Parts: sequence; C-alpha cells; structure tokens
Amino acid sequence: MSHAVARIDYDEDETSEDSEHPQWRRRLVTWVLAAAGLGLGFLIPYTLYLNHEVSERFGQLRWQIPTRVYARPLELAPGLTIDATTLKTELDAAAYHAGDGAREGTYARNGGRWLISSRGFNDVDGAVPARRLEVVLSGGRVASLREATRRQSLKSARLDPARIATLYGQKQEERRLVRIEEVPELLVTGLQAVEDRDFNSHFGIDVTGMVRAAFKTATGRKQGASTLTQQLARSGLLGIGREQTLTRKGKEILYALLIDARYDKRTILEAYLNQVYLGQRGAQAIHGVAAASEFWFGRDLRDLSTEQIALLVGIVRGPSYYDPRRNPERALERRNFALGEFHETGLIDAAEYQRALKAPLGVTSTPGSVAANRFPAYVDLVRRQLARDYPADALSGAGLSVMSGMSPSAQGLAEAAVTRTLKSLDHKTRPPLQAGLVVTDVHNGEVVAVVGSRSIAEHGFNRAVEAQRPVGSLLKPFVYLLALAQPGKYSLASWVDDTPVTVQLGKGKNWNPGNSDGRSHGSVHLIDALAMSYNQATVRVGMQVDPERIAALIRTLAGIEAEPNPALILGAVDQSPYAMAQLYQFLASGGEIQPLHAVRGVLDANGKAVNRYDKAPAPAQEGDAIAARLITVALQQAVSNGTGTQLIRDGLGRLSPAGKTGTSNDGRDSWFAGWTGDHLAVIWVGNDQNKETGLYGATGAMRVWSSIFSRLPTAPLKVGDKGLDWQWVTGTHTTDPDCASARRFAFVAGFAPSYTPCPAPEPIAEEESGGWREWFGFGKREEEKTQADAQPATPATQDETP
Repeated sequence: MSHAVARIDYDEDETSEDSEHPQWRRRLVTWVLAAAGLGLGFLIPYTLYLNHEVSERFGQLRWQIPTRVYARPLELAPGLTIDATTLKTELDAAAYHAGDGAREGTYARNGGRWLISSRGFNDVDGAVPARRLEVVLSGGRVASLREATRRQSLKSARLDPARIATLYGQKQEERRLVRIEEVPELLVTGLQAVEDRDFNSHFGIDVTGMVRAAFKTATGRKQGASTLTQQLARSGLLGIGREQTLTRKGKEILYALLIDARYDKRTILEAYLNQVYLGQRGAQAIHGVAAASEFWFGRDLRDLSTEQIALLVGIVRGPSYYDPRRNPERALERRNFALGEFHETGLIDAAEYQRALKAPLGVTSTPGSVAANRFPAYVDLVRRQLARDYPADALSGAGLSVMSGMSPSAQGLAEAAVTRTLKSLDHKTRPPLQAGLVVTDVHNGEVVAVVGSRSIAEHGFNRAVEAQRPVGSLLKPFVYLLALAQPGKYSLASWVDDTPVTVQLGKGKNWNPGNSDGRSHGSVHLIDALAMSYNQATVRVGMQVDPERIAALIRTLAGIEAEPNPALILGAVDQSPYAMAQLYQFLASGGEIQPLHAVRGVLDANGKAVNRYDKAPAPAQEGDAIAARLITVALQQAVSNGTGTQLIRDGLGRLSPAGKTGTSNDGRDSWFAGWTGDHLAVIWVGNDQNKETGLYGATGAMRVWSSIFSRLPTAPLKVGDKGLDWQWVTGTHTTDPDCASARRFAFVAGFAPSYTPCPAPEPIAEEESGGWREWFGFGKREEEKTQADAQPATPATQDETP
C-alpha cells in the first residue's frame, strides 16, 4: 500500500512537472544538434582548407633552396705542378678528412703517396663518379695517378669542389636537400629509435603516447609525445607556429593526420630530414640534416661517425638547449642518451657503443657551413657575371649550383700575401694601404682568385673590380706591341732615342715628359726601353705608332675606353685591376682573345647544366702570337735586368716570369702585372684617399706578387720559338755569337737584319799580353769591362710616372 502510494506520489510529482521537463529536453537536444551542426559545418570546411595547405606546401616542397657557389674541381693529372701543401689545402677546402682513404671524403698520406676517395658530383660537363685514387707527388709535381682499387693508370681525375658561398632567398636559412637514400642508414633508423619508435605503425599521431605523456605531465614529469609527423607539421613548413596553446595543438594533430593520410612514410621521413631545425647562425636558420652536418661538424653527411650521428639526432629535441658549442655538457649527456637508444634497439653493437661513448663531441670550433660568404670580392665578381643572364631574384633561393673557377689554394695565398705585405708597408704618416688583385689561369681565362680589400671578409667596395686608378706604365707593353707588329720597321733590337722629347698638343701647348730618374739614356735598344720603362723613348715610339691605334687596341682587347691623346702612351687612363688583367691576358695566353670568367657554368637543382661559360678560346692568330711572344721576351728581361729584378733576388728566377711595373703620378698608385707558365696576376696597391704612398710598382704591388708566386705551384714561363728567329746582333747587323759586342735578340722570322761577319781582333803585341798584367788577370778584366760597357748602364729598380 505504501509502495503504491510512493509510486503514486512519484507519478504525481512527475505529472506535476510535465510542463517543464519536455521543454528542457527539447532545448538540450536542439543545442547538441546545433553544436554538432556548427562543429561539422566549421570542421569540414576547415579540414578541407588544411588539406589544401598540405597539398600546396608539403606536396610541392616549395622551399627557398639557396643557390650555392662552388670552387673549381681540382683536376689531377701526371705532370701537374702541385706540392703536398697545396694538395692538402685543396682537400681541406673541400671538407676532406684524414682517414684510411677508403671511405668517401677521406684521404691517407704516406710520404709522397696519397690515397684519396673522392665523392661523386655534378660538373658542367655531366656527372663525375666517386673514385678511389692513388696520387704520388714528387719534385712539386704529380708523378703518377692511378685508380687505387684496380691499380689502373689514369690520364686525369677530378676531385669534388669546395663550396665557397651560398646565395640566399628572402628567408635567411641554410638548407641542402637530400634524398633518403643519401642519408646514412644509422641516422634514419636512429632518429626513429630516439624520437618516434612507432613511426612506421601509427597514423600520424600516437594516441597511447599522448595519454602516457598527459599522465606524466599531470604528475609533474613533463614529457613530449609528438610523432615525427607532428614535429614536421609544426616545423615551420606549414606555418603553425610554436606557441603552446590548445588551438595550435589541435591544428598540429589535424595536419599530422592529413599528412599521414596523403603521403607514404618514406616521403614523410624524407621531408622531415630536409626540414628539421637543427641550429642557428645569427639571423640564419639551419634546416635539414645535410646542412646541419656541415654546420656542426664541417663534414658531408655521408662522412659522419656514429657518435656524430647520435649528437645530431640528440639535438633535434632542442638545438639551442643542447648546443654543443655553448653547452657541451648537456650535448654530451644528450648524445650519450641517443647512443643508448641506438644500442638498446640493436642499431649498434656493444663494442661500437662503448667506443662512441668515449669519443669527443667532434664539433668544429666555428660553424663549418659556408653560410656567410667568406670570399665577398670573388662572389661579387660571380654575381656580376651572372647578372647578364640571371636577375638577382632568379638566383636567390633558386637551388642552382654555380660552378666557378676559384682555386682555394690560390685564393688563400693571395689573401695571405695582401695581409702580410700591406702590414709590412704600413706607415704612421700616411693613410692605410689598400689593395685589389686578380689572379687568372693563362690557359683558359678562368679567374682563380680575387681580393678586393685588405680586410679579406669585408663586404662592400670591391677594389679589384670597382677601383678606377691611373695605370701608369702598365700600358707601355701595348705601345710596343703595336710597334713590333710592324716587323719591317721595329724589332726588339731597334735603336730608339731616349732623349728629351717635345710633343705639340695644339693651341700653343707642349708636353715634355721626362724619365723618373731625371736622366736621359741616349740611344737604346727597344727591348731595353721597355724593360727599363723609359718614358722618353716610349713617347717617341708611341707617337710613331699613333695614340689612336693604342686606344683602339686596348678597346678591342679589354673593352677599355680611353681618350686617344699623347698622354695615353704613358698610361693616363683610370682602370681597375680586373680590366688590366683582361688586357694582360692577351699577352699571358700567347696572343689569344680570352674573355675572363669567374663562372664556368650553372647547374639546375637536378645537376643539369643550363648555362656554360667555359668555352675554349679560339687559337691565337699567327701575327698576334708572334707579337705577344716578343713582348713576353722583353718583359722577361724587365724581370731579369730591368724594373723587376727584385723578383730574381726573391728566388723567382726559376719561374722565368714576365712582368711590368707601373707607378702613377706622385707615387699614389703602385701596380704590377706578371705571369708565369700557368698564372697571371695583376695587383694594385694604394689608398682610398688618393694620397701619396711613397711606393713604386716594384716596392709595393710587386711585393704582393712575389709573396703569392713564391708559394703558388705554377709552371715556369717558356716562350715558344714558333715564328721567331733568334740572332746575334752587333750594331744594326746580325753577326757571329763569338763577337765581343754581340747580343742575342729575337726577330720575327724573315725580318732579321743582314749578316756582317765579326771583325777580326787587332793583333796584340807580345810584350803587351804577357808579363805582370796577364799574371794578375788585368787583360781579361779589361776585356770583360769592354763588353759590359757595351750594355746600357741603367739602375735595376727604375720605374716611371706618366
């Protein structure tokens, strides 16, 4: 009864509220349905939007990949002039490391025998495979070159080039794309062992790991649970950002699910390896394992050891916190943790684990990545050349490979020579000296070194290219070149007057140039007038040649525009070292027209050549070759007996160099252009204030040249005899070599003067040739003195001003 009442009471209560509860329920259902509708209405379009973002950004991998500039590959061949120091410099620049010489990117040395394992690379003429080479050096040359595995002799072999600069896009980041097969297997598997062991089985997120991490976080033990896919989603590739909010986390999860649904694990992992953030250099972010390998270890990715791979994997968690340069103890602890994970998962055995634990971190003291441009003057020249075919925005971030002609060893010697020489020449009473120089290969016109400032790494004004300075006597050889192009009128043996000269300029004005020593030297051979750089004799020859023809010649050879007035004969024109190197390349190459070029070619992102600039020059025309040889002979004498004799005292006579000094008015500008069998260098020394330096060409610029070529492996200069006829001359006739006053000259074949036999010596009385005078050698000394007097008596360091 009571139960019924209670039941009735309950029914009555329910009936009494019948007007309210159905309304509440209807509202709740309405809210739920509305919320679900709104949620789906928002979530579906939002998911579609995110899917589009994934497709655009991830699917196409549109990174701003830097364009990289490479040095020339070192081409080894039997007979190549190179010593052990230079070879090691080249290997170091290309990030080779001492080792067993069997692993790519390593070398081993045993005396003069080198084992070098090159890496494969793409060059302007196609792919160059990796090779294991045996190189034997002897006497400053390559004595033999063999393929080490098969012991087969080789005619030549190229080593992969050093990377010398990176041209960035709008974002300051360093990245080098690699395919997953190019990544060491231990790095691929080790990354998963440390960061995401279930990578191959989950669907973008690890629910179990997320629950476990949430529990540990709630108990005060913070732990991450992001999969590699989630890390990729928030890496910056998809623009999620790194702020710790629920919205960001939800977006990250949705991205990870979409990425996993759209792409296979291999593609995701490859993208991660190229995108992961692994360091910072100033404003420049280091992305991807390949760039990080160079940044932290100065090594190619393929050359990393087990412990270096473990460190790289370890610092993924926090490149700043575990920075091995700033926080080595943290980095060591993290690396050892990664090694433990490698061992636990069976990726390395116990012996390798113990060895790696004892190894140092192995990071370089300074960033190894060539991110900041170390060679601003050379790269400036590269940019200028490329500007003809590529707008600036077409280079930055385009992922191209620019193959240049730089020789790392020559560049290093040039930089050291400028630094060392200018420091020794600095004087408290005058402004600091500056320099600009260009070094070229005389065989092909490649620019192998450029220095634009005494502060080598200084960006900005490139004196090698931009400085316009009076060239002085550097122009004189081209005056004589035109004269010798008239073999019926001039030869090296021609007599010219080095006496006061007056040139009428018009309007009642006259020009009376004098020699820098203030003296006249009378009648001298043309070769001596050039070797000693006599102004008066040069002006006489130049006026006969005609300044109009001189202006036309330098315009043809180097694009130099100059007023064809008489002062041009003595170098009254402002030019850069680069322009003068282009002019002298004609002489150094033996009369070839060789356009100088810093860029050999440009490769696209796939390693295919899209532009080449290394076209072989046309052979020299016969007349040009002969005239260039004659000038070279004269300028070899300028070094051996003329204004450049200090080079002989410096021990450079072994190279038989040819060279010409130059000095501008009041000693403001010091110049030297000189070449050997392989290299030409044109050097300017002065100051930016255009103040007097107190230097001649021989005491300033030539000292820099001497410092470079004292160490630069280069062949001696040998002047060929083709088209030339060497004859002994006395007076104005050819004669016999045993004539007392005879001197040997080179003539254009067919244009030597007529022959006159050597006059018989007058008989000497018996009593005059014997006795005490002969016992003490007086007769012999007087004969030697007579022969010496027949030669022009001139100061050895004579230079000139226009």
